[in-house]
Amino acid sequence: KVTYTNLLTSGRLNAYLADINRQAQERFERLIEGMKQAQGITEQLKAENALEWTGCLNNIRACAREIVEKEIIFA
Repeated sequence: KVTYTNLLTSGRLNAYLADINRQAQERFERLIEGMKQAQGITEQLKAENALEWTGCLNNIRACAREIVEKEIIFA
């Protein structure tokens, strides 16, 4: 709460939040790409079985979101 108040009163809150958002988005994208490679989720799978590809990608996104929230957002 002290950090929030300090940032707010100094006029740096928006810049701080924008930086956190940028970090979170970059981490999210890196995690997704890494997990796709590790699990073998390819464009070929997308062409052959779109439903399975969608399910796998949704699972990867959910996992990446949890990691980003834990490491960056709620840290």
